[in-house]
Amino acid sequence: MARSRRANLLSPSAMTTAQIQRRRSAQHGLPSGAGFDGLPQTPKEINAAPSLENAQAARRQIGRLSISNAMSFANAVLHTTIPAWFNIGVMVAWIFGGCCSNVFALEAIVKEEPDSGLLMTLAQFILTALFSVRHQFTLSNPPFFLKSRAVPLRRWLVSIALFFSVNVMNNFAFGYDISVPVHIILRSGGSVTTLLAGWLWGKRFTKLQVLSVMILTVGVIISAMADAQAKGKINSEHSSHGRSFATGLVLLLIAQILSAIMGLYTQATYAKYGSHWRENMFYSHFLSIPLFFPWHVSLREQFSRLSSSRPISLASLFPSALVEKQPALQKLPSVPLQLALLAVNSLTQYACIKGVNLLAGRSSALTVTIVLNIRKLTSLMLSIWLFGNNLAPGVLLGAIVVFAAGGLYGWESQRAKSKEEKGGKEDSKKKQ
Repeated sequence: MARSRRANLLSPSAMTTAQIQRRRSAQHGLPSGAGFDGLPQTPKEINAAPSLENAQAARRQIGRLSISNAMSFANAVLHTTIPAWFNIGVMVAWIFGGCCSNVFALEAIVKEEPDSGLLMTLAQFILTALFSVRHQFTLSNPPFFLKSRAVPLRRWLVSIALFFSVNVMNNFAFGYDISVPVHIILRSGGSVTTLLAGWLWGKRFTKLQVLSVMILTVGVIISAMADAQAKGKINSEHSSHGRSFATGLVLLLIAQILSAIMGLYTQATYAKYGSHWRENMFYSHFLSIPLFFPWHVSLREQFSRLSSSRPISLASLFPSALVEKQPALQKLPSVPLQLALLAVNSLTQYACIKGVNLLAGRSSALTVTIVLNIRKLTSLMLSIWLFGNNLAPGVLLGAIVVFAAGGLYGWESQRAKSKEEKGGKEDSKKKQ
């Protein structure tokens, strides 16, 4: 009784859930553990299966989203990088395929007809002008149907005179006992004349640039002297050959100086009028063609000698299995081998020029320098391998020095240019 009285005195807030349930059951005369409906209470069962299924479905959805996002990201990366890598591949194909094939055709001609340099230059100019005219052609500007020039013609005339002189001298040099490998090495020394012409132009160079050019000059001298000694050019018994070789060296030296001046002049033109390299390529080749007229007699003689070379069937240029399946290929005519090589030389020259211009327009000057040095080194190795040019050890040593110094000069030039541009930006910020 005392316990019951104390339980009745407890407030509902002080009672536990079990005590409240027993009290209500006692008041209604129900057995302990019964619910309000008089039935025994049982634990409530919760079906967690739908929740688990939903959670698993959510995880699967998240997984699908992650895979989808990853695939979308990969797709975006591919769409972004594939065109870029494709463009790089095209440029490399133009440069290495075009320039190296050009050197192969050049040496194949020079081996037989070393005095045909002028004809090769003319053929290259004609074909390059024909391929590049499409970028300047328009029906809306008669009577010449050429687009309006972005650069005044008088500005191009100076560049054309320099361009013509450089190319003619470079190809004339083959008639003066200058071999193709030595020609490649000596022309790789263009940084020397570029530095001298730039200094006279008012440009300033870093100590490392000057040092690299001095090293490069030593490499050129080593190669030239070693080649001369290997061929007996400096022996008194062959004094006429020595004079011939010296004449070739002088021609290449003058061509390098004019090339450096032309480069600075073209750079100034682009800075003033914009980089219109397609226009430059067309007019420099097209308007140079009339300048060959004073040598028309010599050109005819050179063409006649190439035409008298042994014939080669055009069908032999295709795989034999394809020729057997295609009777039309068997009917292709035969042409003189040297004329076929002349056509290959002209076509590959255009491919080489286009590749270099594409690379220059989409990459840094350092990249262009490195790629061209690698290309020249590749051409040199192909010349030695394909044509059996046994170069003297001194020539190879000079070649290594030239290419290494050329790469050093290109790297330092790019570094100095970046530093100058960074300094200019900081000065402009300070002024603001």
